[in-house]
Amino acid sequence: MDSFIIKKVLRALCDFPKSFRRIRHPKLVLTLLVKNEEETLEWSLLFHKAMGVDAFIITDNGSTDATPAIVEKYRKKRWVVDSIVDPMAGHYQKELVDRMIWKAKTIFHADWIINADGDEFWYAPSGNIKNELSRTWANVLSCEMRVMYPDENKPFWAWNLAVRSVPSPEDYGLPSYSLFGRQLGKVIHRADGYLQITAGNHKVRMLPWIGKHSYILIYHYTIRSRRHFVEKMVNGGRQMELHKGRHGGRHWRYCYQLYKEGRLDEEYDRVLGREQFPRLKQDGYVFEDPVPSKIFECIRKDGE
Repeated sequence: MDSFIIKKVLRALCDFPKSFRRIRHPKLVLTLLVKNEEETLEWSLLFHKAMGVDAFIITDNGSTDATPAIVEKYRKKRWVVDSIVDPMAGHYQKELVDRMIWKAKTIFHADWIINADGDEFWYAPSGNIKNELSRTWANVLSCEMRVMYPDENKPFWAWNLAVRSVPSPEDYGLPSYSLFGRQLGKVIHRADGYLQITAGNHKVRMLPWIGKHSYILIYHYTIRSRRHFVEKMVNGGRQMELHKGRHGGRHWRYCYQLYKEGRLDEEYDRVLGREQFPRLKQDGYVFEDPVPSKIFECIRKDGE
């Protein structure tokens, strides 16, 4: 067994007596793994600060846009307590996130940890995520994902349409990987008892593991424009190609193959179900959700 794993297990055993206590005022740290997220990063920091996050740890995986400048701006404000630059090629998400979690736990004394991507916005109906954390004996809270439907005529923070998963996409002529596919939730977890996060931050190994469903929603702006879609799929596909033997990432590989064949641009309209949109909306798979846009509007007004 790897010495670092042994260290984690021993630490988790030491944590055990306090692993399930209710914490009235928990310290909440959010980790972010980003690459070229200049469009969403500052919004993410402002949104999650408003939702009760105390501190941020960010790993920049080789950004070439304004992302580093945004990280530095909020490092100076002391919102970002640790910023890591790691341009390592390949799909090492789990390893990079695990490093941030361990820092949150051992250096910054987090009680609870959220592991997010730059296009995710974690929302608590009560207005503060820590309200739910302070009430539970569990050490893992599962959170549902809600994918937002892009409107290229508006900035992402003004969108108000969300989508539901379509159980039988073939009935609507949707491709295997579309915006209407299965929406995997993610987890918030305690620092005490932490062992290992999974790829994608969908599950976490704890010692022991006691999970509970939460009402926290993750608004996901996974596709924001045709250009963003192509760049995202090409970047992800290239990373996965460096690790052909690794499991997962099938949609990245699929779209990257389309890119090589010169067919990725046309896939964009199929992924969004453009032709099927009226029927999808009529059947309830596209619906209005103005919650995030209202929060963004409040944040924008506060910044004026």
